[in-house]
Amino acid sequence: MDLSTLSFDLASLRAAYAAGTPVRAVIAEAMRRCATDENNAFIHRLTDAEIEPYVERLESADGVDPASLPLYGVPFAIKDNIDLAHIPTTAGCPEYAYTPGESAFLVQQLIAAGAVPLGKANLDQFATGLNGTRSPYGACRNAFNPDFVSGGSSSGSAVSVAKGWVSFSLGTDTAGSGRVPASFNNLIGLKPSIGLLSATGVVPACRSVDTVSIFALTAADAQAVLAVAAVPDEADAFSRAAKPFGVDFSAGSFRFGVPCPQDLNFFGNDATAALFAESVERLKALGGTAVEVDLTPFLDAARLLYEGPWVAERYVAIQDFIEAQPEAVFPPVRTIIEGGKTKTAADAFAASSKLKALKRVCDAVWQDVDCLLTPTAGTIYRIADMQADPIRLNSNLGHYTNFMNLLDYAAVAVPAGFQASGDAQGLPWGVTLAAPAFKDVPLLRLADRFHRAQAALSLGATTATLADTPALNSTDLPKGSNTPGTVKVAVCGAHLSGLPLNWQLTQRGARLLGAVQSAPEYKFYALAGGPVQRPGMVRVNEGGAAIDMEVWELPAEHFGSFVDGIPAPLGIGKVKLADGSWVSGFVCEAIGVEGGTEITELGSWRAWMAKKG
Repeated sequence: MDLSTLSFDLASLRAAYAAGTPVRAVIAEAMRRCATDENNAFIHRLTDAEIEPYVERLESADGVDPASLPLYGVPFAIKDNIDLAHIPTTAGCPEYAYTPGESAFLVQQLIAAGAVPLGKANLDQFATGLNGTRSPYGACRNAFNPDFVSGGSSSGSAVSVAKGWVSFSLGTDTAGSGRVPASFNNLIGLKPSIGLLSATGVVPACRSVDTVSIFALTAADAQAVLAVAAVPDEADAFSRAAKPFGVDFSAGSFRFGVPCPQDLNFFGNDATAALFAESVERLKALGGTAVEVDLTPFLDAARLLYEGPWVAERYVAIQDFIEAQPEAVFPPVRTIIEGGKTKTAADAFAASSKLKALKRVCDAVWQDVDCLLTPTAGTIYRIADMQADPIRLNSNLGHYTNFMNLLDYAAVAVPAGFQASGDAQGLPWGVTLAAPAFKDVPLLRLADRFHRAQAALSLGATTATLADTPALNSTDLPKGSNTPGTVKVAVCGAHLSGLPLNWQLTQRGARLLGAVQSAPEYKFYALAGGPVQRPGMVRVNEGGAAIDMEVWELPAEHFGSFVDGIPAPLGIGKVKLADGSWVSGFVCEAIGVEGGTEITELGSWRAWMAKKG
């Protein structure tokens, strides 16, 4: 096999290993690819001696079956504010560097799963920036055009994946650092729910709203990494166990929010405005209904991240160092971080109260939509322009990203095409899908569908194409990550779509899975009473018929309240469907049909209502 043409997406690597390709050969090829790093993507590339223990383990005398390790022989990069044992962690500041004795908790999980670290990636110093130019190790250059910014702060992490040097990388994301570089380098950028990935062994920026992020060529690859990395960590006070994600909005019909026209800002870039309009239409073609959302409260929350007391967390994270060696910190970074010195406890409590009020307003949007679609960044800038105006232009890049972690949302940045005109013609651009915390799995699934609707796209800046990779399996669930946590409920009467009690399902976040029929074993009655008339189904040994029904998927957390509202003689039991399966559904006590009207021959509540007039 000619390894120089091997795509490093996970499916291609698995196929290569299954065909007998040695892991040592693949890692040697990865090291060859990044040997000439003209993009300044790496701060430290591992030497042959440093990488040997990881390769040797996979080629041990006992032999390791590639299929036994989910990330067997997969090369990856680590943002240099995340610890790798015995390799300096600089956080983009050589004077700050230290050498850890062990790897960060989640890096340990990845290595145990067979992944091979290739190097420590460049970043905006102390993860403070969204552009990738604030590094003494050189401005990290865009993977497509070196005159343009790569995005930050996880700049080298994104570029190393886009160039095809590694399969995935770890970044961090406080204000957009795991998403903006993905947009500028044609990648998937997963910003997981806060706490889902351990931060033990990570130099913090704003500890309360930080999360490690994942850059990958495809959504399937991002989920595969998440499956390994999402392990609760008792040593991390901010670690959270995953909660069920509820109804999966990634397939079938769904509703997505889009900013009102007055809230959209592309900073004069007509090409990205056109790509966003195309993205809205693409989601509609996938079954989505667009709902305009007032972005004002989201943007008000975003301003708190740098204008409010949260900047003091950046100061606290490196307080001793910046007070002792302020000259070692890049001027724009120092200006931002030292701004935290003057924040008071009164400021913190006032801002915390304001954020809670804003979050209540923002969260109300989830009553109307399943997810939110925004640009990831409105535009992109040349490196020279960014260095000439570092604060204002950097702020522009965070217009759509700064609020996500403060409001505790999950988000996935996904490629949306290439700019067709203007100064940045030919450069990639992306959008972000966001939803409440722990909706990571349905977001990745929808991102995969959106991405694959553009099958001709390349993987990063490589010659490989998305069409040559497998789609994300909608039945796969990352271990230790989100599970559905839903209950299927079959309804046959007033809870059917468009009927008087359907709101009892929709207000609980239920989603229609489809129309079905029961097994032909039920008698059907219009029960006496009201004011909302209801039917009753009674299972019988003979004389029954098939009854038209709908199956809805209801979040398990709301199932109890739904059942509690059902009046006698109805209840929830098991209903047998025409295909022989059983599902929770409405059943009726035999005594309850007294005084009612048998309508079995109609087989449908809607038919009965039409006949009754």
